[in-house]
Amino acid sequence: MLPPAFVSLIYRDGGGVPFLMAFVFCIVTGLLTWYPNRDQKSELRAREGFLIVVLFWVVLASFSAIPLILTSEPNLTITDAFFESFSGLTTTGATILTHIDGLPHAVLYYRQQLQWLGGMGIIVLAVAVLPMLGIGGMQLYRAETPGPVKDSKMTPRIADTAKHLWYIYLTLTISCALAFWLAGMSAFDAICHAFSTIAIGGFSTHDASIGYFNSPVINLICVVFLIIAGINFALHYAAVTNRSIRTYFYDPEFKVFIGIQFAITLICFLVLVTHGTYDSANQALDQALFQSVSISTTAGFATDNFAAWPTLLPLLLIFSSFIGGCAGSTGGGMKVVRVLLLYLQGIRELKKLVHPKAVFSIKLGAKALPNRVVEAIWGFFSAYAAVFIICMLILMATGLDELTAFTAVVACLNNLGPGLGEVAANFSSINDTSKWTLIIAMLFGRLEIFTLLVLFTPAFWRD
Repeated sequence: MLPPAFVSLIYRDGGGVPFLMAFVFCIVTGLLTWYPNRDQKSELRAREGFLIVVLFWVVLASFSAIPLILTSEPNLTITDAFFESFSGLTTTGATILTHIDGLPHAVLYYRQQLQWLGGMGIIVLAVAVLPMLGIGGMQLYRAETPGPVKDSKMTPRIADTAKHLWYIYLTLTISCALAFWLAGMSAFDAICHAFSTIAIGGFSTHDASIGYFNSPVINLICVVFLIIAGINFALHYAAVTNRSIRTYFYDPEFKVFIGIQFAITLICFLVLVTHGTYDSANQALDQALFQSVSISTTAGFATDNFAAWPTLLPLLLIFSSFIGGCAGSTGGGMKVVRVLLLYLQGIRELKKLVHPKAVFSIKLGAKALPNRVVEAIWGFFSAYAAVFIICMLILMATGLDELTAFTAVVACLNNLGPGLGEVAANFSSINDTSKWTLIIAMLFGRLEIFTLLVLFTPAFWRD
């Protein structure tokens, strides 16, 4: 909360006081919580790992709402402040704010910073710090890391793993900010948009999002870094270690991810050109590429109102967010590797119908996967569908129409941001019950369903 206060001093916009007040409140609360328990030391088990992961996100996002509650500009209700805070930290990018261009620089910077911290996962940072305090962190890493196979580590020590992830993350952020700045953004906008681009968050410092800059070069830079951030960070680490770009092309998830981006972009481009939506083919390609990558990676940046695009395109883009980025990336959605494995499992079942006595294994690249991984994928998909349906029914029960309820849940559960209907521009017009439901959906999406869902099982609380 101190950096936004310093930003306020630089721009002299008077927006720093709420952040200083919130900083003092957090320090006092933290000391009062920590001091009576300072001598408690014990080894973390998996159960505590899951609980701490969930509490980190809930508590940090809740305390992050304090300066938004205290600030007079924007003047937010408690519900709206919590919605904006959770949306930022979970990198969802759904906003209830309007007239963003006129907000104090401190608030604008704070929203982007929330996404940047949430993008890599605050728990990964904690995993790097906790071992230095004599507390093991592997349980946290397993609970936080996305993807079906969680036991593999890039380096022998979990603290080293977390540090390497942060080095890569920081390097990409600095590179993205420099590229934006050289392309014509102000230093402030470049830093802020680099935060939300590498985090695949989607918050912007302008109402028109990336469209404010009206620059094909900036659009292309954003697309490149969104794709990089949507790739498994362990794969980035392997490529750096091996000093070879060929490392990426050995990974089946990477190849499917790039293939999906190409296919969606091609479909959008052909439909836009056929319907004459834009004046030239170059403009259609620019818009098709940007919106396809932005929505399918679950960033949610905008250069145009894709909800007004012809025929199937708005729903195609919304559905593409279900796939999202690669496992181990900052993207949301179900993750490419899970969708790939569901497809391979479907193909295996079809083969069994033709050859009932044959034994077919599912391979990811050259590696045959154990059945427990495939079972876990189906379990995740079932839980994902159940959470989605329940959240959507609750929103419809509060009075939202079917399209708004459906796409609002898609936007929050997939950590996407924009939807269609009433939530195409922002979420300010929906009721408070819907907003709290969507906050829970954001948490489910960010913690990949099971990490949060396991807390609701009786077995979790039994000794």
